[in-house]
Amino acid sequence: MSPFIRCSAMLSIVVGLLTPVFGEDWPRFRGPSGNGQAPESESVPTNWSPSANLAWKTELPGPGASSPIVVGGRVFVTCYSGYGLSQEKPGNIEDLVRHLVCVDLKSGKKLWQQDVPASLPEDPYAGIGVTAHGYASHTPVSDGQHVIAFFGKGGVHAFDFNGNQRWQAEVGKESDPAKWGSSSSPVVHENLVIVTASAESQAIVAFDKETGEEVWRQEAKGLDGMWGTPALVQVDGHAELVMCVAKELWGLDPKTGKLLWYADATGAQNAYSSVVLDGERVFAFTGRGGGSIALDAGGRGDVSKSKTVWTGRDSASFASPVRHDSKLYVIARGILTVVDAATGDKLEQLRLRGALQTGGRFGSLDYPSPVVVGDRLFYLNGSGQMYVFQLGDKTTQVALNRFTADKEIFWGSPAVSDGRLVVRSAKYLYCVTDQGQQVEQDQTFLAATDASEEPAESGQRGGPGGSRGGPGGGGGRRFDPMSMFRGMDRDQDGKISASELEGNRMADRLKTLDKDGDDAISQDEFTSGIGALFSSGGRSGYGRGGADKRPERPQRPESAQ
Repeated sequence: MSPFIRCSAMLSIVVGLLTPVFGEDWPRFRGPSGNGQAPESESVPTNWSPSANLAWKTELPGPGASSPIVVGGRVFVTCYSGYGLSQEKPGNIEDLVRHLVCVDLKSGKKLWQQDVPASLPEDPYAGIGVTAHGYASHTPVSDGQHVIAFFGKGGVHAFDFNGNQRWQAEVGKESDPAKWGSSSSPVVHENLVIVTASAESQAIVAFDKETGEEVWRQEAKGLDGMWGTPALVQVDGHAELVMCVAKELWGLDPKTGKLLWYADATGAQNAYSSVVLDGERVFAFTGRGGGSIALDAGGRGDVSKSKTVWTGRDSASFASPVRHDSKLYVIARGILTVVDAATGDKLEQLRLRGALQTGGRFGSLDYPSPVVVGDRLFYLNGSGQMYVFQLGDKTTQVALNRFTADKEIFWGSPAVSDGRLVVRSAKYLYCVTDQGQQVEQDQTFLAATDASEEPAESGQRGGPGGSRGGPGGGGGRRFDPMSMFRGMDRDQDGKISASELEGNRMADRLKTLDKDGDDAISQDEFTSGIGALFSSGGRSGYGRGGADKRPERPQRPESAQ
């Protein structure tokens, strides 16, 4: 190593050491604790618009479903470009590039960008899986010295705060059975970076955060159907890594990855959202029809009977729940459900008023998870509307904000730091802060509430083959083409027009159902063609590509002695 490179490396380390994770940093998916709760000292405005209290917006090199993080006054976010931007013309998969972008929190100035070319083979941009979220779905994590980005089959990449790559590691190049990809974000525990490579190798892998050396790897078939991010729980002075997988909750030793305990959890085939915590208590809400569970961490072996506090029938979708005081807040399919954290009883259920149509289950999917700042809940939907609720004895919607008047897709969850709220769309990073500007509600940002889909019946479960979960799916009920058609046919004229498809992520594919060329999809065209369209890349993906080459693995990770 040359003296210049050696000095540069030492300088990078010194800079990193001078950039610790402060209390108001947002260093991982859903904030410091992974619970979606901002530190008590934080405050952001209740109202803003594209022309008021919007501090800056910065163009991104491409879309992504990952969320921004904020550390040491810098925002980090991942994106992708070169391939998979349109289903009609996806391009060449060899041109796929992932990006890690660093932006100054106060000014919005882009400080640096690191590009990571695709490591082939990759899942193709087809069907209803990868097309629903793209190739940058994992939120990066930081320990205050490094920022670590997980790019699925593209591997794990660690950089210092100046953008210098410190190390790179692989986790696998397999595919989940349906080729929906993965989205679980890495977490840091002591000297380890822990990555859930559910699709890539049915594994949980830990790396030394300084060197990238693999420390442990635990493989398990039970990781299929899991897209959430693990949480770290302190139990009797030691840490446990807790995650919700298909049908179960697991508690692992983060030092070894070995299974400490497991418990039955709702029986749902898919686990999209992440668990939330209250001390040692873990709350999990699985996909539509799956239900919910509260369980006290700790113990050994099967703790289903000894540790379960309550089970409930309220379920989530892609957004993870958030806790505030004694209540849990779950948002799915345009409905906010308030649950008593002590008993699991449903306390309130509110439809989100003024929601813009975003294309339903196959359009601009509502992936973002809510965050709580003080006694207010902030929820961003896929069309870029930010709902603000006042929390207390009764939950009240107090604002509905937009970041832009343009049609953009918003998939990432918000980050809160230094009195600023940061969100990402497929095109820009946006930063909101209180600038003392008066906000006038623009009526063009409001629309009639879409009442085409009523709240799901509690406990409703899909039969065999009835669940269409995963990042591109939509819950636990049987696929109902006419229900989907009615949801898209907003003016109820018996056909889906081009304007009704605007903003729908599946628009390019859905337009192929128009067989008579009249720029509209009739009921007959829809029902006769949607089944084949849905199955391409969906359930028919089972056994294709890397999925049929997987070695036989145990159902759960190796048990601790």
